[in-house]
Amino acid sequence: MVQGVGYRFFAQRVAGRIGVAGYVKNLRDGRVEVYAIGTAEQLRSLRAELERGPRAAEVSEIREEEAGVLMQHASGFGIEHDW
Repeated sequence: MVQGVGYRFFAQRVAGRIGVAGYVKNLRDGRVEVYAIGTAEQLRSLRAELERGPRAAEVSEIREEEAGVLMQHASGFGIEHDW
């Protein structure tokens, strides 16, 4: 659950620095979804950064699941809007 801590912008900056493609978006229930495409090492680095979060955040849980590659998200990392 994230509110007002800049988590999406943080995730976008980190993903860009690491070279990961995909997106981040807030879900209606307050959680944040991150879809990431990269090497195993890049994804490990991204997860470590997301677990830490921005300064104002307190990250309590990250759940990870494998997903197929969505080519429309393979060329960069953006912020999506669910509604």
